Amino acid sequence: MRVRSILVAASLLLPGLLLPAAAQAPLKQAPLKEFSRSERANPRLARSLAIPAFFALPDSARGPLPNKIATTDTLVDFRHPDAPTLGLRVIETARSGMAERLGNSGVFQTGDLILSFWPGWGGAGPYPNVQMGVSHVGVAYVKDGVLHNLDNPLNAEYNKPSNLRSANYREVSHMHVVRPRSLTDSQRANLLAWITRLADAQTTLYGTQLDFNADYNAPKFKAGQSPEFVKAIGAMAVGRYTGPKLALYCSEFAWAVLSLRNCEPDRTASDFAGRGMPRCVAEPMQPMLATGDYMMTRGRRANAGLADGPLMVIDTMSLAPDARAKMIDTVFAQTRRDNKMSSGHREVAKQMEPKFKPLQAYYAGVYGSGAEKQTAQAIAQGFRAEIPQNYSPTSYLINTLLPSDNPNRTMDYIATIVVK
Repeated sequence: MRVRSILVAASLLLPGLLLPAAAQAPLKQAPLKEFSRSERANPRLARSLAIPAFFALPDSARGPLPNKIATTDTLVDFRHPDAPTLGLRVIETARSGMAERLGNSGVFQTGDLILSFWPGWGGAGPYPNVQMGVSHVGVAYVKDGVLHNLDNPLNAEYNKPSNLRSANYREVSHMHVVRPRSLTDSQRANLLAWITRLADAQTTLYGTQLDFNADYNAPKFKAGQSPEFVKAIGAMAVGRYTGPKLALYCSEFAWAVLSLRNCEPDRTASDFAGRGMPRCVAEPMQPMLATGDYMMTRGRRANAGLADGPLMVIDTMSLAPDARAKMIDTVFAQTRRDNKMSSGHREVAKQMEPKFKPLQAYYAGVYGSGAEKQTAQAIAQGFRAEIPQNYSPTSYLINTLLPSDNPNRTMDYIATIVVK
């Protein structure tokens, strides 16, 4: 009787313990899905997003994904109603449990970039239009099956908690995810090690060694010079930094972190404290000039420019000249006044205002001939001479618009997260 009572008690405490395997409830697994087009979901998404066509992307921007994705979220291959050749891979998800579902889906990887995307920027003026609605970028990492973020500002507003639930990310309902191409398992392991060190040290680093630079027109990158700010981030991560406080904006912090992908922290720690640049440091993407040479030359090794995004999207639409001219005009029009631009972006928009009229002439002149094209070339050269190479949050998305075989194409578009 004593043995029987013990077994009965155990069965009450641990349901299923005494049942045969076939009778036990199976573990619930997420269904396997893929992104598919939906005549029902597409109009709904078109209404909720309400984005201009040049905020969508051509299929050539997309990177590879698993054939089947384990998730309970809704996956839609969204097509823009005004341009069926353009779209987005939309993941509709609830905020509760979002990071866990996304982390376990197999879609996302350490080293991905999370771009804050504001559909409401569409039509809010030339600057938010040219930025394609992108305001901010953080570095993603997957740890213990959860999707996390690491951002500068390296503070609680952006990183506490780091599973897309901080105060900043609670305000963001749309996020593009862009992936550096061809990251190896070893490189992802290195990135996770660097990210973990920076995340663990954020309370001692931020405000003392690292700060935020709100001037997006003042990158630390200087053409022809070693990226000392990358070395500084590495030194901070391994506790070897002794220099002055370093201010970086979000996208150059992301650029610096990705530049460490070939460096193993424990093995190379002393390199970040010594003289010279560690040999393992390598730029993840060539910083862009204001206007690239791709739209003018279509050269295989040509690069895109910081202001070329909408133009490159429109170019893929193969519109008739009149329709293309009307579409270009919409890039430089303001049809709405509500937006959520930060003070830093508002300041850049103000600084850039005098440049939008010549930029519109450049957009139109790319397709001209004779004097019109010469004018476009002169405008582009003027922009390149005036504005230094940079890596704005949007530049990572613009990079995906280069042809797949272009050696400057180092990024792929993965998906757009839409929080319901």
